Amino acid sequence: MAKLTEEQKRQRAAKCALRSALEAEADDRRRHERDEQWEREGTRLSWAEYVAGEPCRGCGLPMTDELGSWPPLLKLSEAEKLEYEEANQKFRERHVDCRDARWTVSGSRVTHCCFCCPSPPMGPKQVEKLARLFASWPSREERKKDLDSWDLTLRCDHVVPYIQHRENTRVSARVVGCPECGERRGVVSSERVGPAYRDDGNHP
Repeated sequence: MAKLTEEQKRQRAAKCALRSALEAEADDRRRHERDEQWEREGTRLSWAEYVAGEPCRGCGLPMTDELGSWPPLLKLSEAEKLEYEEANQKFRERHVDCRDARWTVSGSRVTHCCFCCPSPPMGPKQVEKLARLFASWPSREERKKDLDSWDLTLRCDHVVPYIQHRENTRVSARVVGCPECGERRGVVSSERVGPAYRDDGNHP
């Protein structure tokens, strides 16, 4: 088989990046439609409902069974292995088209789908902990010093700015809003520009 030329390699990489951007857009639309449905139908549980033992409104299963978390796989007994595999099989059958990860509540063996099932609500202690964490952060002006600007080329060929912390070596966002299209578009490529703000706190 003849070796690809550099131009052929470039074209192949560009097609792959475009295909990935289109897939990311489709997944983003799918999640957006699901979130709108959850909002319309009140799918997310309140903290009071969660504490009262209301089942997950996504799949109908209990949020927690209070049976304790599964032991490490290597420490499962033969009976537990059978139970674990049966639970896995039932999960795969219920969520065959979801294409997403799973979550569980600590101390429970019930498995929920990251696409179908809204995560548990935050409790008062979690809210308080987050509030203390946010209060400990440097001021917004201080945080600006550690931000870099990137240029993102989108599936629509428009280039938009994107700002993130300097420690990040790549842009993890796969879909962002395009001001010119008025739509969310998949990211095809990204290029770091440099500091997002000057010393006076304004954009370059």
